[in-house]
Amino acid sequence: MRTVRRLLYRDIVSSVFFVALAFLSLFFFIDFVDELADVGKGYTAFHAALHSILELPGHLYELVPIAVLIGTIYALSRMAQSSEFTILRTGGLAPGRALTLLAGLGVAFAVMTFVVGDYVAPLSERAATLVQSRAKGGFSVGGSGAWLKDKTMTPQGERSYSINVERANSGGELLNVRVFEFDQNGRLLRRIGAASGIVSKDGVWSLANVTLTDWSTIDTPGFQPSVTEEKRATYDWASSLPASVVAAAVLSEKSMSTLELFRYINHLADNEQAAQRYEIRFWKRALYPLACLVMIGLALPFAYLHSRAGGVSLKVFGGIMLGISFVLLNNVAQHLGLLRGWTPWIVAATPSLLYLLLSMAAFSWLVRYR
Repeated sequence: MRTVRRLLYRDIVSSVFFVALAFLSLFFFIDFVDELADVGKGYTAFHAALHSILELPGHLYELVPIAVLIGTIYALSRMAQSSEFTILRTGGLAPGRALTLLAGLGVAFAVMTFVVGDYVAPLSERAATLVQSRAKGGFSVGGSGAWLKDKTMTPQGERSYSINVERANSGGELLNVRVFEFDQNGRLLRRIGAASGIVSKDGVWSLANVTLTDWSTIDTPGFQPSVTEEKRATYDWASSLPASVVAAAVLSEKSMSTLELFRYINHLADNEQAAQRYEIRFWKRALYPLACLVMIGLALPFAYLHSRAGGVSLKVFGGIMLGISFVLLNNVAQHLGLLRGWTPWIVAATPSLLYLLLSMAAFSWLVRYR
């Protein structure tokens, strides 16, 4: 059985490797051509190529299940066409044993997908953002910037804060920062506007070129309604927001690991902010490596098809269509779940479960009737 395992694993792994390499080459070319549109004013072709290379781990994470499907279909179809798989079956390789052998390989691919998606891809995505921001002088955080919320208790009562960050530069400095302070009744008390700021590990925001606008004396007895404005070169504002939460709000979702997504979801829930988009992303990130097992199961029935059922190229084309349909269903389910307010873990798990049922049904039918 060790020889059979070595034969199957060697052929499948080499096929998956070459399929993944072909897809990554295609994605690199597309990204590089897209980045060339921004070349100029400090952003060179070298920066475009480096940025495209650093995007590859994120593409690899998304492509591994599809590469596993196409590579496994190619390897098994080629073995079936040359009668190698038929010889293995007559030598005692029962369907259940074949499924178990391939499931072990699927687990290995799932572990690799998790490591790439949770460790390699986030670091690479941050490095790509750093390269781009250094060459372009910073990066924008969406059309309206990034918004965060915070709450603290003071001797005067509970205070809530709405924080807006418009841009960030390559050194981790936040640009055009605005902090709005409200009392427990929702009245605006103070506005802090700063040209730039840096968040320390203990949550203190070190702001520069600050304008403090105070409305807190308007409803105080004995005072005439007034608004005061004060300018300071520097100002330290204490917040309970950790630097990791601020980075999660400013940077792309792709740069967050599963644990960072979980922490950011808890922060949004504590501050009564909508978190469903991040919840779906979290469950999709947690369950996505299991798609490799589903793809292995979906590819196995191709080994039991007779060579007269189509050549290797036709079966590989079928695998490509199955992979495209899986990605399409995954994305459609994510958007529909967000629009309809469906349960996040069900939205993330449904595509894989449907394809797993399809693969097991096809496998059972072929083994029983063909």
